[in-house]
Amino acid sequence: MAINKFIGTRSFYKKLLAVMIPILVQNAITNFISLLDNIMVGQVGTEQMSGVSIVNQLIFVFNLCIFGTISGAGLFSAQFFGKGDHDGVRHTFRFKLYVSVAVLAVALTLFITCGEPLISLYLHEGSETGDLALTLKYAKQYLAIMLIGLVPFTITQTYAGTLREIGHTVPPMIAGIVGVAVNLSLNYVLIFGKLGAPALGVEGAAIATIASRFVECIAIIIWAHTHKSKCEFIRGVYRSLRVPLPLVRAITKKGFPLLLNETLWAAAQATLLQCYSVRGIAVVSALNITNTIFNTFSVLFLSVGSAIALMLGHILGTGDTEGAKDAARKMIAFSLVMGAVCGAFVAICAPFFPLIYNTSAEVRGLATSLTFVIAAAAPLHAYLNASYFTMRSGGKTLTVFMFDSVYAWVVNVLLAFVLANFTSLPILTVYICCQGIDILKGVLGTYLVARGQWAVDLTKKIN
Repeated sequence: MAINKFIGTRSFYKKLLAVMIPILVQNAITNFISLLDNIMVGQVGTEQMSGVSIVNQLIFVFNLCIFGTISGAGLFSAQFFGKGDHDGVRHTFRFKLYVSVAVLAVALTLFITCGEPLISLYLHEGSETGDLALTLKYAKQYLAIMLIGLVPFTITQTYAGTLREIGHTVPPMIAGIVGVAVNLSLNYVLIFGKLGAPALGVEGAAIATIASRFVECIAIIIWAHTHKSKCEFIRGVYRSLRVPLPLVRAITKKGFPLLLNETLWAAAQATLLQCYSVRGIAVVSALNITNTIFNTFSVLFLSVGSAIALMLGHILGTGDTEGAKDAARKMIAFSLVMGAVCGAFVAICAPFFPLIYNTSAEVRGLATSLTFVIAAAAPLHAYLNASYFTMRSGGKTLTVFMFDSVYAWVVNVLLAFVLANFTSLPILTVYICCQGIDILKGVLGTYLVARGQWAVDLTKKIN
Protein backbone atom coordinates (compact mmCIF):
# COMPACT_ATOMS: atom_id res chain seq x y z
CA MET A 1 0.00 0.00 0.00
CA ALA A 2 1.17 3.54 -0.76
CA ILE A 3 0.59 4.61 2.85
CA ASN A 4 3.37 2.25 3.98
CA LYS A 5 5.85 4.61 2.33
CA PHE A 6 5.05 7.11 5.07
CA ILE A 7 5.05 4.74 8.06
CA GLY A 8 8.28 3.43 9.58
CA THR A 9 9.10 0.34 11.59
CA ARG A 10 9.19 0.23 15.37
CA SER A 11 13.00 0.42 15.31
CA PHE A 12 12.81 3.46 13.01
CA TYR A 13 10.61 5.36 15.44
CA LYS A 14 12.71 4.23 18.38
CA LYS A 15 15.77 5.77 16.75
CA LEU A 16 13.84 8.91 15.80
CA LEU A 17 12.53 9.38 19.33
CA ALA A 18 15.99 8.79 20.80
CA VAL A 19 17.24 11.79 18.80
CA MET A 20 14.07 13.85 19.04
CA ILE A 21 13.14 13.65 22.73
CA PRO A 22 16.28 15.26 24.21
CA ILE A 23 15.99 18.04 21.61
CA LEU A 24 12.29 18.39 22.43
CA VAL A 25 13.04 18.65 26.14
CA GLN A 26 15.74 21.28 25.61
CA ASN A 27 13.58 23.30 23.23
CA ALA A 28 10.74 23.06 25.71
CA ILE A 29 13.05 24.33 28.44
CA THR A 30 14.18 27.25 26.28
CA ASN A 31 10.59 28.17 25.48
CA PHE A 32 9.63 27.67 29.11
CA ILE A 33 12.16 30.34 30.07
CA SER A 34 10.44 32.73 27.66
CA LEU A 35 7.05 31.62 28.97
CA LEU A 36 8.08 32.35 32.56
CA ASP A 37 9.38 35.81 31.65
CA ASN A 38 6.27 36.50 29.62
CA ILE A 39 3.71 35.44 32.21
CA MET A 40 5.49 37.03 35.17
CA VAL A 41 6.06 40.30 33.35
CA GLY A 42 2.46 40.07 32.11
CA GLN A 43 1.38 40.12 35.74
CA VAL A 44 2.99 43.54 36.12
CA GLY A 45 1.16 45.31 33.28
CA THR A 46 0.43 45.68 29.57
CA GLU A 47 3.20 48.18 28.83
CA GLN A 48 5.83 45.99 30.49
CA MET A 49 4.61 42.93 28.61
CA SER A 50 4.58 44.77 25.28
CA GLY A 51 8.04 46.23 25.83
CA VAL A 52 9.53 42.83 26.61
CA SER A 53 7.71 41.30 23.63
CA ILE A 54 9.14 43.86 21.21
CA VAL A 55 12.70 43.39 22.47
CA ASN A 56 12.39 39.61 22.36
CA GLN A 57 11.23 39.87 18.74
CA LEU A 58 14.38 41.83 17.90
CA ILE A 59 16.60 39.41 19.81
CA PHE A 60 14.86 36.58 17.96
CA VAL A 61 16.43 37.92 14.77
CA PHE A 62 19.86 37.65 16.40
CA ASN A 63 19.13 34.15 17.68
CA LEU A 64 18.28 32.94 14.21
CA CYS A 65 21.37 34.64 12.79
CA ILE A 66 23.43 32.50 15.19
CA PHE A 67 21.39 29.45 14.24
CA GLY A 68 22.04 30.14 10.56
CA THR A 69 25.74 30.70 11.24
CA ILE A 70 26.26 27.35 12.94
CA SER A 71 23.82 25.47 10.70
CA GLY A 72 25.96 25.77 7.58
CA ALA A 73 28.94 24.17 9.30
CA GLY A 74 26.56 21.81 11.09
CA LEU A 75 25.61 20.21 7.78
CA PHE A 76 29.22 19.12 7.47
CA SER A 77 29.62 18.16 11.15
CA ALA A 78 26.77 15.66 10.93
CA GLN A 79 28.12 14.11 7.75
CA PHE A 80 31.73 14.06 9.00
CA PHE A 81 30.50 12.25 12.08
CA GLY A 82 28.62 9.79 9.89
CA LYS A 83 31.98 9.02 8.23
CA GLY A 84 33.84 8.79 11.56
CA ASP A 85 36.01 11.82 10.65
CA HIS A 86 36.67 13.56 14.00
CA ASP A 87 39.17 16.02 12.49
CA GLY A 88 36.43 17.23 10.18
CA VAL A 89 34.08 17.79 13.13
CA ARG A 90 36.86 19.66 14.98
CA HIS A 91 37.46 21.99 12.04
CA THR A 92 33.77 22.73 11.61
CA PHE A 93 33.48 23.56 15.33
CA ARG A 94 36.25 26.13 15.01
CA PHE A 95 34.61 27.62 11.95
CA LYS A 96 31.31 27.95 13.82
CA LEU A 97 32.97 29.64 16.77
CA TYR A 98 34.81 32.21 14.67
CA VAL A 99 31.83 33.20 12.55
CA SER A 100 29.30 33.27 15.40
CA VAL A 101 31.54 35.60 17.43
CA ALA A 102 31.72 37.91 14.43
CA VAL A 103 27.91 37.91 14.17
CA LEU A 104 27.72 38.63 17.91
CA ALA A 105 29.96 41.68 17.53
CA VAL A 106 27.82 43.07 14.71
CA ALA A 107 24.60 42.48 16.66
CA LEU A 108 25.87 44.18 19.81
CA THR A 109 26.96 47.20 17.80
CA LEU A 110 23.56 47.43 16.10
CA PHE A 111 21.52 47.07 19.31
CA ILE A 112 23.66 49.56 21.23
CA THR A 113 23.54 52.24 18.52
CA CYS A 114 20.05 51.68 17.10
CA GLY A 115 18.06 50.04 19.88
CA GLU A 116 15.56 52.86 20.47
CA PRO A 117 14.73 53.48 16.78
CA LEU A 118 14.18 49.74 16.27
CA ILE A 119 11.82 49.54 19.24
CA SER A 120 9.94 52.63 18.11
CA LEU A 121 9.02 50.93 14.83
CA TYR A 122 6.47 48.87 16.79
CA LEU A 123 4.86 51.69 18.73
CA HIS A 124 1.68 53.01 17.08
CA GLU A 125 -1.63 54.45 18.18
CA GLY A 126 -4.77 52.61 17.14
CA SER A 127 -6.13 50.78 20.17
CA GLU A 128 -7.65 51.66 23.51
CA THR A 129 -4.94 49.80 25.42
CA GLY A 130 -1.36 50.86 26.19
CA ASP A 131 0.87 53.86 26.85
CA LEU A 132 3.48 54.14 24.09
CA ALA A 133 6.00 56.20 26.11
CA LEU A 134 5.91 53.74 29.00
CA THR A 135 6.26 50.78 26.61
CA LEU A 136 9.36 52.37 25.09
CA LYS A 137 10.83 53.00 28.54
CA TYR A 138 10.39 49.39 29.68
CA ALA A 139 11.66 48.02 26.38
CA LYS A 140 14.89 50.05 26.63
CA GLN A 141 15.44 48.89 30.22
CA TYR A 142 14.98 45.27 29.24
CA LEU A 143 17.21 45.48 26.14
CA ALA A 144 20.10 47.13 27.99
CA ILE A 145 20.44 44.12 30.28
CA MET A 146 19.55 41.40 27.79
CA LEU A 147 22.50 42.35 25.58
CA ILE A 148 24.84 40.77 28.14
CA GLY A 149 23.08 37.44 27.67
CA LEU A 150 23.86 37.32 23.96
CA VAL A 151 27.44 36.31 24.77
CA PRO A 152 26.73 33.04 26.63
CA PHE A 153 23.89 32.27 24.23
CA THR A 154 26.32 32.39 21.29
CA ILE A 155 28.85 30.09 22.95
CA THR A 156 26.16 27.67 24.13
CA GLN A 157 24.67 27.31 20.66
CA THR A 158 28.09 26.59 19.15
CA TYR A 159 28.83 23.82 21.65
CA ALA A 160 25.29 22.42 21.84
CA GLY A 161 24.90 22.31 18.06
CA THR A 162 28.08 20.30 17.65
CA LEU A 163 27.19 17.91 20.47
CA ARG A 164 23.83 17.20 18.84
CA GLU A 165 25.45 16.68 15.46
CA ILE A 166 27.69 13.94 16.90
CA GLY A 167 24.78 12.24 18.65
CA HIS A 168 24.99 13.68 22.18
CA THR A 169 21.59 15.33 22.61
CA VAL A 170 21.17 14.67 26.35
CA PRO A 171 23.93 16.94 27.82
CA PRO A 172 22.52 20.13 26.20
CA MET A 173 19.13 19.10 27.56
CA ILE A 174 20.47 18.71 31.12
CA ALA A 175 22.30 22.05 30.90
CA GLY A 176 19.03 23.63 29.81
CA ILE A 177 17.19 22.12 32.77
CA VAL A 178 19.72 23.63 35.15
CA GLY A 179 19.33 26.98 33.40
CA VAL A 180 15.55 26.98 33.64
CA ALA A 181 15.72 26.21 37.36
CA VAL A 182 17.91 29.28 37.84
CA ASN A 183 15.60 31.40 35.70
CA LEU A 184 12.46 30.30 37.51
CA SER A 185 13.93 31.04 40.93
CA LEU A 186 15.38 34.42 40.03
CA ASN A 187 12.29 35.51 38.09
CA TYR A 188 10.11 35.10 41.17
CA VAL A 189 12.60 36.87 43.42
CA LEU A 190 13.64 39.75 41.15
CA ILE A 191 10.46 40.61 39.24
CA PHE A 192 8.20 40.77 42.29
CA GLY A 193 10.77 41.62 44.97
CA LYS A 194 10.67 38.49 47.14
CA LEU A 195 13.06 37.31 49.88
CA GLY A 196 14.15 40.87 50.63
CA ALA A 197 15.14 41.70 47.03
CA PRO A 198 13.85 44.87 45.36
CA ALA A 199 10.97 44.52 42.86
CA LEU A 200 12.76 45.13 39.55
CA GLY A 201 9.99 44.28 37.07
CA VAL A 202 11.29 43.96 33.52
CA GLU A 203 14.88 44.52 34.65
CA GLY A 204 14.52 41.61 37.06
CA ALA A 205 13.26 39.40 34.24
CA ALA A 206 16.28 40.32 32.13
CA ILE A 207 18.74 39.65 34.96
CA ALA A 208 17.17 36.25 35.63
CA THR A 209 17.38 35.32 31.94
CA ILE A 210 21.04 36.24 31.48
CA ALA A 211 21.95 34.44 34.71
CA SER A 212 20.32 31.29 33.36
CA ARG A 213 22.18 31.71 30.07
CA PHE A 214 25.55 31.86 31.83
CA VAL A 215 24.74 28.81 33.97
CA GLU A 216 23.67 26.81 30.91
CA CYS A 217 26.78 27.87 29.00
CA ILE A 218 29.19 26.92 31.79
CA ALA A 219 27.48 23.56 32.32
CA ILE A 220 27.69 22.53 28.67
CA ILE A 221 31.32 23.64 28.29
CA ILE A 222 32.35 21.68 31.39
CA TRP A 223 30.60 18.53 30.15
CA ALA A 224 32.20 18.69 26.71
CA HIS A 225 35.72 19.19 28.04
CA THR A 226 35.43 16.50 30.72
CA HIS A 227 34.07 13.83 28.34
CA LYS A 228 36.72 13.83 25.65
CA SER A 229 36.28 10.11 25.01
CA LYS A 230 32.71 10.85 23.90
CA CYS A 231 33.61 14.13 22.19
CA GLU A 232 36.69 13.35 20.13
CA PHE A 233 36.47 16.70 18.38
CA ILE A 234 37.22 18.53 21.64
CA ARG A 235 40.72 17.03 21.89
CA GLY A 236 43.13 19.78 20.89
CA VAL A 237 40.36 21.95 19.53
CA TYR A 238 42.04 25.12 20.86
CA ARG A 239 45.63 24.07 20.21
CA SER A 240 45.33 25.43 16.70
CA LEU A 241 43.19 28.02 14.96
CA ARG A 242 43.44 26.14 11.68
CA VAL A 243 40.46 25.39 9.47
CA PRO A 244 41.42 23.85 6.09
CA LEU A 245 40.81 26.26 3.24
CA PRO A 246 38.85 23.74 1.11
CA LEU A 247 36.48 23.24 4.05
CA VAL A 248 36.13 27.00 4.59
CA ARG A 249 35.20 27.38 0.93
CA ALA A 250 32.74 24.50 1.06
CA ILE A 251 31.06 25.70 4.26
CA THR A 252 30.93 29.27 3.00
CA LYS A 253 29.39 28.14 -0.28
CA LYS A 254 26.72 26.06 1.43
CA GLY A 255 26.50 27.94 4.71
CA PHE A 256 26.24 31.56 3.62
CA PRO A 257 22.83 31.07 2.01
CA LEU A 258 21.69 29.48 5.29
CA LEU A 259 22.99 32.41 7.32
CA LEU A 260 21.35 34.82 4.91
CA ASN A 261 18.17 32.76 4.95
CA GLU A 262 17.86 32.62 8.74
CA THR A 263 18.63 36.33 9.04
CA LEU A 264 16.15 37.40 6.39
CA TRP A 265 13.48 34.97 7.60
CA ALA A 266 13.78 36.24 11.17
CA ALA A 267 13.75 39.82 9.90
CA ALA A 268 10.60 38.96 7.95
CA GLN A 269 8.92 37.73 11.16
CA ALA A 270 9.92 40.95 12.91
CA THR A 271 8.57 42.94 9.97
CA LEU A 272 5.30 40.99 10.07
CA LEU A 273 4.84 42.02 13.70
CA GLN A 274 5.63 45.60 12.71
CA CYS A 275 2.96 45.45 10.01
CA TYR A 276 0.40 44.17 12.50
CA SER A 277 1.50 46.77 15.08
CA VAL A 278 0.18 49.67 12.97
CA ARG A 279 -3.25 48.66 14.28
CA GLY A 280 -2.20 49.57 17.83
CA ILE A 281 -0.26 48.38 20.88
CA ALA A 282 -3.13 46.04 21.82
CA VAL A 283 -2.31 43.96 18.73
CA VAL A 284 1.33 43.69 19.81
CA SER A 285 0.25 42.53 23.27
CA ALA A 286 -2.29 40.05 21.89
CA LEU A 287 0.20 38.56 19.44
CA ASN A 288 2.70 38.27 22.27
CA ILE A 289 0.23 36.10 24.20
CA THR A 290 -0.65 34.08 21.09
CA ASN A 291 2.97 33.44 20.14
CA THR A 292 3.88 32.50 23.70
CA ILE A 293 1.34 29.70 23.93
CA PHE A 294 2.03 28.52 20.37
CA ASN A 295 5.80 28.46 20.93
CA THR A 296 5.29 26.41 24.08
CA PHE A 297 3.64 23.56 22.17
CA SER A 298 5.36 23.97 18.79
CA VAL A 299 8.40 22.17 20.24
CA LEU A 300 6.47 18.98 19.41
CA PHE A 301 7.11 19.43 15.70
CA LEU A 302 10.17 21.70 15.79
CA SER A 303 12.12 18.94 17.54
CA VAL A 304 11.18 16.58 14.70
CA GLY A 305 12.71 19.07 12.26
CA SER A 306 15.98 19.10 14.20
CA ALA A 307 15.96 15.28 14.31
CA ILE A 308 15.41 15.20 10.54
CA ALA A 309 18.51 17.35 10.00
CA LEU A 310 20.68 15.11 12.20
CA MET A 311 19.41 11.72 11.03
CA LEU A 312 19.44 12.58 7.34
CA GLY A 313 22.91 14.12 7.72
CA HIS A 314 24.24 10.89 9.21
CA ILE A 315 22.57 8.75 6.51
CA LEU A 316 23.82 10.97 3.68
CA GLY A 317 27.32 10.85 5.19
CA THR A 318 27.32 7.10 4.53
CA GLY A 319 26.35 7.68 0.90
CA ASP A 320 22.89 6.06 1.19
CA THR A 321 20.82 8.66 -0.66
CA GLU A 322 17.87 6.33 -1.27
CA GLY A 323 17.75 5.47 2.42
CA ALA A 324 17.73 9.19 3.21
CA LYS A 325 14.78 9.79 0.89
CA ASP A 326 12.81 6.96 2.47
CA ALA A 327 13.54 8.20 6.00
CA ALA A 328 12.59 11.76 5.01
CA ARG A 329 9.11 10.72 3.84
CA LYS A 330 8.40 8.95 7.10
CA MET A 331 9.74 11.74 9.31
CA ILE A 332 7.79 14.41 7.44
CA ALA A 333 4.59 12.37 7.97
CA PHE A 334 5.44 12.04 11.66
CA SER A 335 6.00 15.80 11.88
CA LEU A 336 2.56 16.40 10.39
CA VAL A 337 1.02 14.28 13.15
CA MET A 338 2.96 16.22 15.79
CA GLY A 339 1.67 19.46 14.23
CA ALA A 340 -1.90 18.27 14.64
CA VAL A 341 -1.25 17.39 18.29
CA CYS A 342 0.31 20.81 18.82
CA GLY A 343 -2.71 22.53 17.27
CA ALA A 344 -5.10 20.59 19.50
CA PHE A 345 -3.24 21.63 22.67
CA VAL A 346 -3.08 25.27 21.57
CA ALA A 347 -6.81 25.33 20.75
CA ILE A 348 -7.66 23.90 24.18
CA CYS A 349 -5.63 26.62 25.88
CA ALA A 350 -6.90 29.49 23.69
CA PRO A 351 -9.87 30.59 25.86
CA PHE A 352 -7.97 30.31 29.15
CA PHE A 353 -4.34 31.32 28.64
CA PRO A 354 -4.97 35.07 28.06
CA LEU A 355 -6.74 35.23 31.45
CA ILE A 356 -3.36 34.75 33.17
CA TYR A 357 -2.22 38.20 32.06
CA ASN A 358 -2.90 41.47 33.85
CA THR A 359 -4.17 43.25 30.76
CA SER A 360 -7.35 44.64 29.21
CA ALA A 361 -10.40 42.76 27.94
CA GLU A 362 -9.56 44.07 24.46
CA VAL A 363 -6.18 42.35 24.50
CA ARG A 364 -7.53 39.12 26.00
CA GLY A 365 -10.33 38.78 23.47
CA LEU A 366 -8.06 39.45 20.51
CA ALA A 367 -5.43 37.04 21.84
CA THR A 368 -8.00 34.24 22.11
CA SER A 369 -9.16 34.73 18.52
CA LEU A 370 -5.61 34.88 17.14
CA THR A 371 -4.67 31.76 19.09
CA PHE A 372 -7.47 29.75 17.50
CA VAL A 373 -6.16 30.79 14.08
CA ILE A 374 -2.56 29.71 14.78
CA ALA A 375 -3.85 26.44 16.28
CA ALA A 376 -5.62 25.63 13.02
CA ALA A 377 -2.43 26.44 11.07
CA ALA A 378 -0.15 24.28 13.27
CA PRO A 379 -0.15 21.16 11.01
CA LEU A 380 0.81 23.33 8.04
CA HIS A 381 3.67 24.92 10.01
CA ALA A 382 4.85 21.43 11.03
CA TYR A 383 4.87 20.26 7.41
CA LEU A 384 6.77 23.33 6.24
CA ASN A 385 9.34 22.97 9.03
CA ALA A 386 9.98 19.31 8.16
CA SER A 387 10.28 20.13 4.45
CA TYR A 388 12.77 22.89 5.24
CA PHE A 389 15.05 20.63 7.29
CA THR A 390 14.86 17.85 4.71
CA MET A 391 16.08 20.11 1.91
CA ARG A 392 18.69 21.64 4.21
CA SER A 393 20.21 18.29 5.24
CA GLY A 394 21.69 17.74 1.78
CA GLY A 395 23.06 21.25 1.43
CA LYS A 396 20.51 22.61 -1.05
CA THR A 397 20.85 25.95 0.67
CA LEU A 398 19.97 28.12 -2.33
CA THR A 399 16.73 26.19 -2.73
CA VAL A 400 16.08 26.57 1.00
CA PHE A 401 16.77 30.30 0.71
CA MET A 402 14.17 30.72 -2.03
CA PHE A 403 11.66 28.46 -0.26
CA ASP A 404 11.98 30.08 3.16
CA SER A 405 13.07 33.71 3.34
CA VAL A 406 12.31 34.82 -0.22
CA TYR A 407 8.78 33.47 0.13
CA ALA A 408 8.43 35.16 3.53
CA TRP A 409 9.32 38.57 2.12
CA VAL A 410 7.69 38.37 -1.29
CA VAL A 411 4.45 36.75 -0.12
CA ASN A 412 3.92 36.94 3.67
CA VAL A 413 5.36 40.38 4.41
CA LEU A 414 4.01 42.00 1.25
CA LEU A 415 0.51 40.66 1.94
CA ALA A 416 0.59 41.77 5.60
CA PHE A 417 1.89 45.22 4.66
CA VAL A 418 -0.81 45.80 2.06
CA LEU A 419 -3.69 44.47 4.17
CA ALA A 420 -2.62 46.23 7.39
CA ASN A 421 -1.82 49.60 5.82
CA PHE A 422 -4.16 49.93 2.85
CA THR A 423 -7.36 48.16 3.90
CA SER A 424 -9.82 48.51 6.75
CA LEU A 425 -10.03 44.76 7.30
CA PRO A 426 -10.07 43.72 10.98
CA ILE A 427 -6.68 42.55 12.25
CA LEU A 428 -8.10 39.05 12.75
CA THR A 429 -8.97 38.82 9.05
CA VAL A 430 -5.53 40.11 8.11
CA TYR A 431 -3.93 37.46 10.33
CA ILE A 432 -6.04 34.66 8.83
CA CYS A 433 -5.05 35.70 5.31
CA CYS A 434 -1.35 35.80 6.21
CA GLN A 435 -1.50 32.35 7.79
CA GLY A 436 -3.56 30.83 4.99
CA ILE A 437 -1.27 32.00 2.21
CA ASP A 438 1.33 29.48 3.44
CA ILE A 439 -0.71 26.72 1.79
CA LEU A 440 1.04 27.76 -1.44
CA LYS A 441 4.38 27.27 0.31
CA GLY A 442 3.27 23.78 1.33
CA VAL A 443 2.58 22.88 -2.30
CA LEU A 444 6.02 24.18 -3.28
CA GLY A 445 7.68 22.22 -0.45
CA THR A 446 5.98 18.99 -1.54
CA TYR A 447 7.32 19.41 -5.07
CA LEU A 448 10.88 20.23 -3.98
CA VAL A 449 11.14 17.35 -1.51
CA ALA A 450 9.59 14.84 -3.93
CA ARG A 451 12.18 15.69 -6.60
CA GLY A 452 14.86 14.23 -4.31
CA GLN A 453 17.67 16.48 -5.54
CA TRP A 454 18.40 17.51 -1.95
CA ALA A 455 19.89 14.06 -1.12
CA VAL A 456 23.63 14.83 -1.52
CA ASP A 457 26.78 13.71 0.36
CA LEU A 458 28.48 17.07 0.97
CA THR A 459 31.75 15.66 2.33
CA LYS A 460 32.62 13.37 -0.59
CA LYS A 461 34.83 15.85 -2.41
CA ILE A 462 36.51 17.45 0.61
CA ASN A 463 40.02 16.25 1.39
